[in-house]
Amino acid sequence: MSVMTAVTIKSKDELAIMREAGRRNAEVRAILRDAVRPGVTGLELDRLAKDEIAKRGAEPTFVGYAPGGRPPYPGAICYSVNDELVHGIPGKRALQEGDIVSIDLGVTYRGYVSDAAFTCAVGDVPEETAELLRVTEASLWAGIDQARVGNYLGDISAAIGAWGERAGYGIIAEYGGHGVGREMHEPPHVLNFGRPGVGHRLKAGMVLALEPMFALGNPDTEEMSDHWTVRMRDGSLSAHFEETIAITEDGPEVLTRIG
Repeated sequence: MSVMTAVTIKSKDELAIMREAGRRNAEVRAILRDAVRPGVTGLELDRLAKDEIAKRGAEPTFVGYAPGGRPPYPGAICYSVNDELVHGIPGKRALQEGDIVSIDLGVTYRGYVSDAAFTCAVGDVPEETAELLRVTEASLWAGIDQARVGNYLGDISAAIGAWGERAGYGIIAEYGGHGVGREMHEPPHVLNFGRPGVGHRLKAGMVLALEPMFALGNPDTEEMSDHWTVRMRDGSLSAHFEETIAITEDGPEVLTRIG
């Protein structure tokens, strides 16, 4: 089966469940963001996430995930600090003033996945770092704005990439957004750069997780010995934002939000 025909269209009933999954994700992310401070550890944030997901009658999507022969992922969150781009494993390292931390959260409810992430500063950071976070998040919303019936996947990718290009950031090529539904990663893959007017034609009922990733330096990455954590090869800071959205006849709907 080709990738083009493998993209699934969600029914109204499926979208209703995915809204509930997304709302739970947003609630837990808000709690995690409030808990980020100097001295807190990844393990503490992960335990908080697991407890809050369980309170909401849902499951942590990431726990036990083991694609391609990797060791099962142990956490409810991916916890990536400073030059770590994605898939960092929560551990005993405490956050320090001036760090930035990316937290990626998957919440599964009634068999459907919601996937979202944010990067935030721990206390005060230099303006260059704060701008990286602002631009990366703005690129996400630019991509969301292009997620409209009749547009193309390339319209989303080009809108995201334009923000990184204007800022002179490294745009990560190896990682990007994806379809989401009963599985965490479904077709299509969504690049964070590209040309408008190419790729999949967007249809109502498509659900995508858009996730721009930019770095202050070179975009080359490397995977660490734990077979999960991905860091920037040159040690530069990186940022990562993500929301799960549905494409509807009335425009893009952000599912991973409260309300």
